[in-house]
Amino acid sequence: MRLFLVTALAMLAFAGNSVLNRMAVAGGAIDPMAFAVWRVVAGAGMLALLVAFRRARSGGVVWAGWAGRGAGVAGLLVYLFGFSLAYAALDAGTGALILFGAVQVTMFLGALWLREDVPPRRWVGAGLAFGGLVLLLAPGQGAVPVMAAGMMALAGVGWGFYSLAGRRAGDALAATAANFVLAVPVALTALALLPEAAEAVPASARGIVLAVLSGAVTSGMGYALWYAVLPQLGAGRGAVAQLTVPVIAAAGGAALIGEGVGWRFALASALVLGGVAWASLPARQSGLTRR
Repeated sequence: MRLFLVTALAMLAFAGNSVLNRMAVAGGAIDPMAFAVWRVVAGAGMLALLVAFRRARSGGVVWAGWAGRGAGVAGLLVYLFGFSLAYAALDAGTGALILFGAVQVTMFLGALWLREDVPPRRWVGAGLAFGGLVLLLAPGQGAVPVMAAGMMALAGVGWGFYSLAGRRAGDALAATAANFVLAVPVALTALALLPEAAEAVPASARGIVLAVLSGAVTSGMGYALWYAVLPQLGAGRGAVAQLTVPVIAAAGGAALIGEGVGWRFALASALVLGGVAWASLPARQSGLTRR
């Protein structure tokens, strides 16, 4: 029961990032770029505190090292800014689904690039997920804004690269904290170089509070919960658990912002989430094991 509850809290936190970002940016409470900067600063502070607290209690790694983090920091920044910019026009659930699908496709292509052994079920799963993304972007009734969808897909590529860069990290929480801390000065510099973008929508107290909640709570504490429970779940169950995130985000958007869920989102969700589930299940569960 404890494993289920902690996993559920982590998934709620991940979905909460979409809802909080949408509430702040679409509501005109803060500019997307300013939201991203506040989020990374708050996330860095919270993650640094969590790592330091763990160190004080039980010893171990304080930081995972500063060298060789260029790819991880770059991927993180692309994700953060693309995520915020996309939510100026995308519903919470739609954005989460595009992000999720783009991450999975990026991870799949990364495995091919690295010449890893890719079983047939991952080809099928990646194809279904990509088909779901194409359906979301296809012209017609209920189509999503192409520019915003492209920004979210770019955010998914960034997070995919971030995940690929950090796969060999011995301490995922410490590595994430280090990446967030290193991303702060870059994000602040980007904001300083583009003052007209940051000032397009003056940041209100509500917008800043939502951004800090997204960084410190649903990002920082959410990642801490996830990395604590992931070893018990395993890669397969962990990937399947994350299938709930777009659904939770859509429900949160409907309940808190009044966003609707149309047929296109429902069908695309079935393709993307079904494809990822098929690709993530062990061979014996997906019916591929020969007896």
